[in-house]
Amino acid sequence: MIMISAIILAAGESKRMRQPKMLLPWGNTTVLGHVIQVYQKAELGNIIVITGAEKNAVEQVASEQGVTSLHNPDYSRGEMLSSIQAGLRSLDTDVNAALICLGDQPQVQESVVRGILQRFEQEQVPLIVPSYKMRRGHPWLVSRTLWPAILDLKSASSTREFLMKYASQITYLIVETPSVVEDLDTPEEYQQQIKRTDKFH
Repeated sequence: MIMISAIILAAGESKRMRQPKMLLPWGNTTVLGHVIQVYQKAELGNIIVITGAEKNAVEQVASEQGVTSLHNPDYSRGEMLSSIQAGLRSLDTDVNAALICLGDQPQVQESVVRGILQRFEQEQVPLIVPSYKMRRGHPWLVSRTLWPAILDLKSASSTREFLMKYASQITYLIVETPSVVEDLDTPEEYQQQIKRTDKFH
């Protein structure tokens, strides 16, 4: 049986938002709470939330949603990469692949997540990245075979460098939704996405 774990990155300091963006209201929960629910609906076997700047509050959201959290003490140094590395190190030996997810991506769609999971179950390729209008997005999946390459990256490196180095091994999942390239960095982006979501409810 193929095991895939989701690593939800929620360690950021939200500097441009000027308040903890993953704790902002979204529907009947928070931005992070909604993101977790999307991955739960996609029936992932294991979900782990990586905490950092807002450790206690983020841990509480994860606990309320029934998922595990892991603190990344190095979150302020190469936040995304160090959080991915912490998540990968924590996974059990029977996990075949990790889905790298953004905690501030509330528009992420269950159908996209399921599409990535199904592609890996069918082909077990090294990397699967969603693409919208030729732009790489999240979440993206990395097979265990490439975990050492990520774990060996120095703190000054980035996931973008990793994806460029292994570009020939990427399988792209072409999607028609911009949600894979959208996250929340500013108050304006939050308000825009809230308004767009309200139109469909």
